[in-house]
Amino acid sequence: MEYLFPVLILLLFIPIFLSGRRQRRQMAEMQQLQSSLTPGDEVMTTSGLRATVVDTTADDTVDLEIAPGITTTWMRAAVREKVNPDGHSDEDSDVEDDEVDSEYDTEESVVDESAPDAEKADAEAKDAHSNGTPGARS
Repeated sequence: MEYLFPVLILLLFIPIFLSGRRQRRQMAEMQQLQSSLTPGDEVMTTSGLRATVVDTTADDTVDLEIAPGITTTWMRAAVREKVNPDGHSDEDSDVEDDEVDSEYDTEESVVDESAPDAEKADAEAKDAHSNGTPGARS
């Protein structure tokens, strides 16, 4: 019974200690990413904007080209991740493209060709009842 209090204290502080370590590691990775930006890198900001890095000479800012000929200045802290030109982020590289392609190869697409004809028939029926004037009934 006398060891119960120290054990409870340990059980409470172990998760706090582990989460603090994880946060420090993530913060270090983010700082490393932001300091390694070079012109030509495609990045995504924390607001979800995809852009190309144009200039990285300033210490705490980076110039991003968000459209051809349109350059804006952002804080380096706003850059969340590098994006590969094929559209996948560096974090998504765990999934291989072959797995994704094989998933779509097995599915067959089914097109319901009768749907446009049915909608057209419904529209013609409504026109026939209205005699071409809005609100009129036959």
